[in-house]
Amino acid sequence: MTRLIRRWIASAVLSVSIVAAAVSASYGLDKVVRIGFQKYGKLVLLKGKGSLEQKLAPLGYKVVWTEFPSGPPLLEALNVGAIDFGNTGEAPPIFAQAAGAPIQYVAYEPPAPKGEAVLVQKDSKLNSIADLKGRKVALNKGSNVHYLLVKALEKAGVKYSEIEPVFLAPADARAAFERGSVDAWVIWDPFQAAAEAATGARTLADGTGIVSNYQFYFSSKKFLESDPKIVDLVLAQLSEVDDWAKNDIHAVAEQIAPAVGLPVAVVEVALKRQSYGIKPITDGVIAGQQQVADTFFALGLLPKTIKISDVARRPGT
Repeated sequence: MTRLIRRWIASAVLSVSIVAAAVSASYGLDKVVRIGFQKYGKLVLLKGKGSLEQKLAPLGYKVVWTEFPSGPPLLEALNVGAIDFGNTGEAPPIFAQAAGAPIQYVAYEPPAPKGEAVLVQKDSKLNSIADLKGRKVALNKGSNVHYLLVKALEKAGVKYSEIEPVFLAPADARAAFERGSVDAWVIWDPFQAAAEAATGARTLADGTGIVSNYQFYFSSKKFLESDPKIVDLVLAQLSEVDDWAKNDIHAVAEQIAPAVGLPVAVVEVALKRQSYGIKPITDGVIAGQQQVADTFFALGLLPKTIKISDVARRPGT
């Protein structure tokens, strides 16, 4: 049960240089918004536009951007005070909250269930989730797709204990998938779109009718309490970028493709499966996230139960 938390911490330790760089970059600045981002997502677009800096400058604020390889080290940086704001998928904040990180959910993107899927090779004899019984399935442990796999198996009447999970990061999982070392791979975009384009991988099931696959935006509790209007300004600028993105997906793909190292056409497929809109946290979203947390606890992946409502900012607060 504690193994995943240890791995989460190990991931954060490996990113200590990133955290140190974030602290160093903001040293000496009186008023600064420190934003953590990953290579794929709306924050990358906001950084590229430069509009946030323009809006914050008259208020005396600077912006410091720090790139992270994944959600867990980003949230660890927020935990230790190296950044003030960032975003991840559903799973990393659950483990961060269980580890005591002072995170606050401040917004979300609507469901994107087609943005993650259970893939099999194009010539595989497996044709349904039920066919995974007794098979090896590659996935990133404790991630959004872990939850997708559990719920997809449940819907198909297969117990999680009746498949053999193989826990691998995306790059290693793809290699195992292409070698045939695993029978299926549960993965998210843009890796999903890349595998489909390169290998002809087939989808046994995506999240449609099974899971939501939300993206969340977070602030540290300290920053939200001290600068709530700045958090609102960041979210407003994200909304403007989001509006542009949904109306010009090809241009967005051209901007993001070099950063993720994928062809523009592949990124465009992934972007079309993404959701658009930056929304305030609702009770329904909190309830959905609570279900994810409870599922991970039942699987023995969390050391204790948590309440998502304890760290969620509702509209008007």
